[in-house]
Formats: sequence, structure tokens, C-alpha cells
Amino acid sequence: MATVNMQQGYTAVLWVLAVLGMEATALGECELTRLLQDKLQYEMRLQYMKHYFPINYMVQVQYEEVLRPSNITRLRNGTVSEVALRYLWFHVSSQAVLRIHEVLPEKHPSWKYTQELCQLFDALGKEYSKYQQSDVEAVVADLVKLIHSTGVESRRKAVRPKALLDNCLKVMRMLYGAPCQWEST
Repeated sequence: MATVNMQQGYTAVLWVLAVLGMEATALGECELTRLLQDKLQYEMRLQYMKHYFPINYMVQVQYEEVLRPSNITRLRNGTVSEVALRYLWFHVSSQAVLRIHEVLPEKHPSWKYTQELCQLFDALGKEYSKYQQSDVEAVVADLVKLIHSTGVESRRKAVRPKALLDNCLKVMRMLYGAPCQWEST
């Protein structure tokens, strides 16, 4: 019964957003990113991505795998759609979490935490499976292609694991806060 009422509430919210001409995210996206937001609380990022790592530990990532709020602002000013920005955020953030997870041995205290983040991104990936690179702006499609290319020599950058997750959360809040009607936290 509660599920039906919740679905009716979501339907009403989506209708209002459509009437206002705003791009609405899929229900699954809002639910999954809310779970990610809960999982990326400051205390958890600090504990699992800083305290459990050696001092000044860095993960090697592609230059394109570092997505900051300033990048999103620049792309928005270049008239990249919100859908394309969320698509980009998903690919960049899921790769960043995967890079962190790959360097951890299974007995590391952060392994289970990063595995749970990977599972949430896998579930979110199902939401994004309907999008094709041809459906988003060329600049975003090119970045996503570059992020997932293995044979291409790309510039590498050393980044702290916590910084990767900090950026993931900040950008996620920029992209999902308003459409998913999150309260400011």
C-alpha cells in the first residue's frame, strides 16, 4: 500500500517537473543516488578513504577521470544537457570507484565499502543502459569513450582516494539535488 502511494507521489512530482519544463531524472536514478549520497557521508569517506589508507596514498587515474564541480559548470555554460552531464558523472564516478576498489586486497578494511559502492554504481548503470553515446552531446560521448578505452595512451594523474569520492559526491549533488528534490545537506 505504501509503495502505491509512493509511486503516485513520484508520478505527481514528475508531472509537475514536466509541466514546468524541467528535465526529470528517472525514479531509479533518484533512489540510487540517494543511497550513494548516504554511503558517501563525510565520516565514511574520511574513515574508509583516508584513515584506512597510508598517509598521502594516491591512486593513478586518467586525467579525464577527475570530474570537479567546475568542470560541470563549464560544460553547462557550453550548453551540455543535464542528462548528458549525469551520464558523464556516472561513467567518471563508477570508474573512479572501480580504480580504488581494484587496488585494495580483499582483507583491506575499505574493500567491503568500495564493493558496496561498486554495486550501487552497477545498479545505476542499469538505469543508464538506455542511453547510448550517440544520444548525448559529442563532447560527453568523446569523454566517456576516452574513459573506457584501454589501448589509448592517456595522461595519468595521481589522486587521493578520498578526493575522488569527494568530487563524486559534490558533482552528484549538483546534478541530482534539484531534480530529485534533495534537501540541502
